Amino acid sequence: MLLSDPPGLGSPMSKLVRVILALLALLPGAAVVQQHPHPFTVLAFYTGRPDAAHIAFDNESAIWFPQAAKRYGFSYQQTKDWSQLTDITKSRADVVMFLDDIPTDPAQRAGFQRYVEHGGAYFGFHYSGYNDEDITWPWFNTTFMGAGRYADNTWSPTTAVLHTDARHPSTRRLPTTWTAAVSEWYSWQFDLSKNPDIEVLASVDRSSFPVGTDPAQSWYSGYYPILWTNKRYKMLYANFGHNAMNYAANTPLSSTFADPVQDRFIIDGLL
Repeated sequence: MLLSDPPGLGSPMSKLVRVILALLALLPGAAVVQQHPHPFTVLAFYTGRPDAAHIAFDNESAIWFPQAAKRYGFSYQQTKDWSQLTDITKSRADVVMFLDDIPTDPAQRAGFQRYVEHGGAYFGFHYSGYNDEDITWPWFNTTFMGAGRYADNTWSPTTAVLHTDARHPSTRRLPTTWTAAVSEWYSWQFDLSKNPDIEVLASVDRSSFPVGTDPAQSWYSGYYPILWTNKRYKMLYANFGHNAMNYAANTPLSSTFADPVQDRFIIDGLL
């Protein structure tokens, strides 16, 4: 059979290729391009607030995700129209992303909750995990995310050495320790390691301390989850998504998608 003539899905050659690719994907650091067997849709919501660094991440996402979608066989749409959450279903989007915010309208929140409770998938980044006295959504913050109230953050944005804590499909090809791209890092009210619904996928490795450059806003020790999933839902949360910025010039000084290991987590998490 010529290489230009792809085998049928049920042919012995096709089965052999799929087995080989699956085995290769388990190797540490493997860089196999894995397309999802069925095309799927990703609908990413963003607001662009309240920081230029979040807007820089939104702008990067608008370039990086369509390129990844073309390579890995899914479709991607990025929108500011949060009203689409009101009646969102899996027929509209297989995966919903929150790039930099959460919905504030009660109907939109209820629509999103129905979506994930009926098997819809979610991938959240950085600021979507933030909450304070003005940004409250108890079901999302406590039941869904498991983290409770925002507690503090590191400053200025820096890299962090992360420790991979799980054999989840999204982390199976990640090394035990790796250096994430530059970000501002959050901590929260609750210890996620004590929540039976939460599986922490990566946390700050002790070799990374101190994290931050401002002595008043740095972490010197402790347990800080960065990537996790709630096993009751089809969801992933990643705390990165805040670039370093020259605020005076409104110019990004780093890229969230600069680390290939981190990028691998995003792709494998989606696939």
